[in-house]
Amino acid sequence: MRFFSYDNPVWRVVMKAGQIWWLNILWVLTSLPVITIGASTTALIYSCRKLQKEEGYPTANFFHSFRDNFLQSTLIWILYAATGALLLWGLVFYNQTDYSEMKLLWAVDIALLIPWGLSFLYVFGVQSRFVNPVTKTIRYSLILSIRHFRYTFQMVLMAAVLIYVNTTTVVLVNFLTLFFGAGLLAYLFSLYYEKVFERYIPAEQPEDDVPEDHSGESQGSGAQ
Repeated sequence: MRFFSYDNPVWRVVMKAGQIWWLNILWVLTSLPVITIGASTTALIYSCRKLQKEEGYPTANFFHSFRDNFLQSTLIWILYAATGALLLWGLVFYNQTDYSEMKLLWAVDIALLIPWGLSFLYVFGVQSRFVNPVTKTIRYSLILSIRHFRYTFQMVLMAAVLIYVNTTTVVLVNFLTLFFGAGLLAYLFSLYYEKVFERYIPAEQPEDDVPEDHSGESQGSGAQ
């Protein structure tokens, strides 16, 4: 039947939605140990990028990235989780005091949370695409988030909407987010990542070659 033809636009959308749902399930299952959230998020973004290009198979892509990026993505996740928890604790603590010195520390805390949040939006996207030491991955993530702030702002809005609807609406929305939200958000984010990353990789360069930054500085020791 023509409706079930792979060339049918409606069927293609249905198929892609199903693949995003499945990737979301894989992300949830591999994130259950908590410490693996970094590796699972990197794998989710990598798989979504491959899904856009219709390269490989979602499950195989996911576990390929999960395995290859496990150690570094886990370290990045631990660093971000620890610093984020510390900054949020300071935000609450300093805000509950009446001393002017504490209010100053509260402002400093806010100033540190901003680059933390901006780089967090990109760090697993960068990890899924390039091979770099952890420090460079984090540094490039912050640089890219500022250099392409128009995209960053749109990503912030998407994440904010997802958080808002899950904290103000019915349980059904939370259920849908659990089984589809992370995958959809990663898929939309990966569209932005591709727009950003392609500016730093020569068009004729194979994907597994070393990308170079426009400034002449190496963007990484390799690409995935």
